[in-house]
Amino acid sequence: MDIASERLCRSFLVRSPWKTARDVVRALGAVQAQDYDGAKWAVSQRTGLGDDTIEKEFTRGAILRTHVLRPTWHFVDPADIRWMLKLSAPRIKTIMSSYDRKLGLDEKVYRRSKAVIEKALRDNKVMLRGALRETLVRARFREMDGQRLARLIMRAELDAIICSGPHQGKQQTYALLDERAPAVPVRDRDEDLLDLTLRYFAGRSPATAHDFSWWSGLSMRDVKQGIDLAAKQLERFEFEGKTYWRSGRVPTLPGPTAHLLPNYDEYFIGYRDRSAIGRRLGHVGSVTGGSTLISNVLVVDGQLVGGWRRTVNGDAIVLEASILARVTRSERDRLEQAIRAFEMFAQRKVKVHWLSGKSRATTR
Repeated sequence: MDIASERLCRSFLVRSPWKTARDVVRALGAVQAQDYDGAKWAVSQRTGLGDDTIEKEFTRGAILRTHVLRPTWHFVDPADIRWMLKLSAPRIKTIMSSYDRKLGLDEKVYRRSKAVIEKALRDNKVMLRGALRETLVRARFREMDGQRLARLIMRAELDAIICSGPHQGKQQTYALLDERAPAVPVRDRDEDLLDLTLRYFAGRSPATAHDFSWWSGLSMRDVKQGIDLAAKQLERFEFEGKTYWRSGRVPTLPGPTAHLLPNYDEYFIGYRDRSAIGRRLGHVGSVTGGSTLISNVLVVDGQLVGGWRRTVNGDAIVLEASILARVTRSERDRLEQAIRAFEMFAQRKVKVHWLSGKSRATTR
């Protein structure tokens, strides 16, 4: 059994029916967007869309960006954002409560800050983060440092007051959720839990209950309930001492592939145990570090083989690629093709530097 290759198919990296960013985000449930540009590249690899086209979808609100699930920033379909927040926000608040106490934040402070933010956005429609900070300072919120500001804004997101607005230049704005997302019928909790469970496994199986708990931020009790609700649509099986669930038939595994994946791509970030993609390299250190250490990675046939990074140099992008596993000439050629796809996405010339001493190509 090839867990990694099956996941490669499920995550729409080799065969995708989707034509828009919203299609992909809805199919996967949510797409981690802590690195905004990386998240757009993740969406592009599942649609073939360019950066500008995805940005236009974001600008008009076809996809939204907010803190949800674990939590971190995710792209979410506007039709899903409220029920996902309703499902995940209570646990997030409980987990974050100890941090709130250290910062002197309680429910009274949050109620007042949300009222101030909501009024400011009703008057201004969209606001930059710095403008929100100035508004809160004028409202006499004390010690408005980056950490406290982040918590006040996050709580307004979790309570479905605000979400992302269109960018102003390169800067993020915030807008009222009521202005960006349509009202939808309220479902009971079991329906929400079933929906999230099915979308997770449809886009990421085979996966374990612990994987689903990691991705969703839900307790194991809720995860088990979700799996029970979806039992008729999931297959349970054992492999290498672990219990997995999969959605639907085993897909036809792909032929030779190569991908230039961004940090936080759902292909690996959607699992607590990412070891399935590290068999060739011998480890998965590049995708298991702390939040600032997750790397952009090179993947051949579903397996990690190296990493990459980019810098903008005028009108061009300089891409440094490092291959850390032995690859064949044809595999190296496929990686070159993946880089050309990135060039098409960015609509800029990409100059590639294969780092000295790191790249080892052999002929088949």
